Amino acid sequence: MVFSLSEEDLLHEETVLRNPKTLKPWWRYLISKSEAPFKDRFVIYERALKALPGSYKLWYAYLRERLDFVSDLCVTDPQYEILNNTFERALVTMHNMPRIWLLYLQTLISQRLITRTRKTFDRALSALPVTQHGRIWKSYLEFVTQEGVPVETSIRVYRRYLSYDPSHIEDFIEFLLKSGRWQESAEYLASVLNGQFQFQSSKGKSIYRLWMDLLEVVVNHANEVSGLDVEAIIRGGIAKFTDEVGMLWTCLADYYIRKNMFEKARDIYEEGMVKVVTVRDFSVIFDAYSRFEETCVAKRLEEVEEGGEEYESEVEEEEDVRVNTSLSLEEMQRKILRGYWLNDGNDVDLRLARWEELLNRRPALANSVLLRQNPHNVEQWHRRVKLFEGDAEKQILTYTEAVRTVDPMKAVGKSPHTLWVAFAKLYETHNDLVNARVVLDKAVQVNYKTVDHLACVWCEWAEMELRHKNFKGALELMRRATAAPSVEVRNKVADVGNEPEPVQLKLYKSPRLWSLYVDLEESVGTLESTRSAYERILELRIATPQIILNYAQLLEENNYFEEAFKVYERGVKMFKYPHVKDIWLTYLTKFVKRYGKTKVERARELFENAVSMVSSSDAAILYLEYAKFEEDYGLAKRAMDVYKQATRRVADEKKLEMYEIYIARAAERFGAQKTREIFQEAIESSGLAENDVKVMCIRFAELERRMGEVDRARAVYKYASQFADPQVWQKWHDLEIEHGNEDTYREMLRIKRTVSCCVLSPLAPVNKSQSLSDTLLSQFIPPVKKARSLSDTLSLITPPLKKARIM
Repeated sequence: MVFSLSEEDLLHEETVLRNPKTLKPWWRYLISKSEAPFKDRFVIYERALKALPGSYKLWYAYLRERLDFVSDLCVTDPQYEILNNTFERALVTMHNMPRIWLLYLQTLISQRLITRTRKTFDRALSALPVTQHGRIWKSYLEFVTQEGVPVETSIRVYRRYLSYDPSHIEDFIEFLLKSGRWQESAEYLASVLNGQFQFQSSKGKSIYRLWMDLLEVVVNHANEVSGLDVEAIIRGGIAKFTDEVGMLWTCLADYYIRKNMFEKARDIYEEGMVKVVTVRDFSVIFDAYSRFEETCVAKRLEEVEEGGEEYESEVEEEEDVRVNTSLSLEEMQRKILRGYWLNDGNDVDLRLARWEELLNRRPALANSVLLRQNPHNVEQWHRRVKLFEGDAEKQILTYTEAVRTVDPMKAVGKSPHTLWVAFAKLYETHNDLVNARVVLDKAVQVNYKTVDHLACVWCEWAEMELRHKNFKGALELMRRATAAPSVEVRNKVADVGNEPEPVQLKLYKSPRLWSLYVDLEESVGTLESTRSAYERILELRIATPQIILNYAQLLEENNYFEEAFKVYERGVKMFKYPHVKDIWLTYLTKFVKRYGKTKVERARELFENAVSMVSSSDAAILYLEYAKFEEDYGLAKRAMDVYKQATRRVADEKKLEMYEIYIARAAERFGAQKTREIFQEAIESSGLAENDVKVMCIRFAELERRMGEVDRARAVYKYASQFADPQVWQKWHDLEIEHGNEDTYREMLRIKRTVSCCVLSPLAPVNKSQSLSDTLLSQFIPPVKKARSLSDTLSLITPPLKKARIM
């Protein structure tokens, strides 16, 4: 190649001729020709590389310029082949330079030379040290995953790469899945999960996610994957991943469905519904199972409608097909099996029945799931029995399983004794009293959590005997149940150790049991046996107020009055208020009715004892009974004293009512004048509420007005004015209009204005910590001081009244 040389080029030529083995002159020469065409620079590169074939810098620059030169050309252009040859010449000396290899490989990849590229990748891996392989493998894997590269080639390259770096098996598995190589992807996923690779996901996938990928492959491509024990894999997942049990069971069934093993799939569904322990998992399995059966029915119906199967309708002539040698094996089987119901292709009714049966079983299956969660849930056992209503055999089997399973100490919901009682009632409803008694006999031997549960069983047993008119049997049962355990039995239990004492040893102190027992004794037994039962209850100190009342009532009905009163006495000593209230009322009422005037002092003593122990909330009724007794059989003065004492002892909310009764009885007995003292006492009482004081003031003023004591009525209204009640002002106004004069009316208005100013004036706010009357009296009404009582106010008007003489 001939080209013209400038003066500068001649200088560079002389330099490179003098020093051909030095890189710097050649590099300066190339820099000086940077603006020259590549053809001119090509000659310089070739001369330089001929002199310096081991220069990486020259080769790399030369190859880069050649790449730029062919970048705009078609890959079929001959220049690409020249470029490839240049790379090959460079690799003779640059075979240990990874960047040269990568440039060459990228060039080959762009030319779509698959075989040549693969072989070059292999040469690069062979030429470079292992420490440089990572750079080559990255490009190699990108190459084999491109479209057009045979899948088998890609798989073999990936296998070689895994020998170099097993941690990237996840990428290989993804490639297999994208390529549809289900068998190999399943095998590698299984290997990863079995720990055959040092695997740590680079994409953040968990073991569970990989396990689900394996499950998806083996289930969705069941007919394409072989050699793996799919059922063992899925069952292992069921044991390991407890949150997805329902989904895993359905996947296992789906696997057998895809393999056309429908009966096996049904077995898997049934097993799954029996083993899951959550309602959510059960719902997942049941829904999948029901859809499967529905699909089977729909598919069969479509086949029948389309005439996909031909059914023989004509009766063929009977012949012995065994001697007909012209028939094929299939024809012989068809003729032999014709007419057998197991060979009937039209099984739509069977499929519908199977589907309907499954839907009907759902409540029982769901109940089984809840019982597996907690087999000691008594309520769920009762619901299970109701599911089988109408099928006595299944109900009996359910009750039998329930009483065997439920531990009384762990039972939740209802008490476990209800299972035994319901079990016995089931036999009773079918008139099988023998088995009902057997069930109850076993029930009373169970160690329940509380004595009351055992007592309920005994009571139910006795009531069953009563329903069937076996009165003596019921009585004997109660005597047996209430018998105290012997010393030998107690010693046996004591020898056992630290175990809790059985409830059977405490049963004889059950109030429920004794209540039924004494009722039976009263109805069936004798008076002596009934009294013995009541006395035994009192000895055990398990009596209730109602039992005391029943015992006393029994004695009274048989004319043992004094003994009945002794029972009342024992009762009031056993209980405190409020439980003793009914006993006292009944006792006092019966005693007064029995003896009346004959034993007044004893009755007074009883009343005094009763009111001395009574609480303020229950005192009113006892005091009224006491006062009535004094009015009927005692002295009027003592009756008034009782009323007076009652006004001090009753609760504050009942004081007004008691004062009203006290005033009414005093007025009836001793006249209206006697009530003045009571009114004054009530108004000045600290127990009455403010509203009640207003009421008493108005009534007191009305009394004085009726008696003609206008000044005293006016004084009462003046005292009541401190409460600022509109009703007081109205009553006072009516009084002044009818009986007053100008001065008294003016005084009333003055007091009313004063009170109004106190309420409305912003200059004298009412202290919320005080009552309204305190504020009014202390700031605006000096004449009416709170320190002055009503009696003091009245004494300013009239001299003190003489006390009425009480007869």
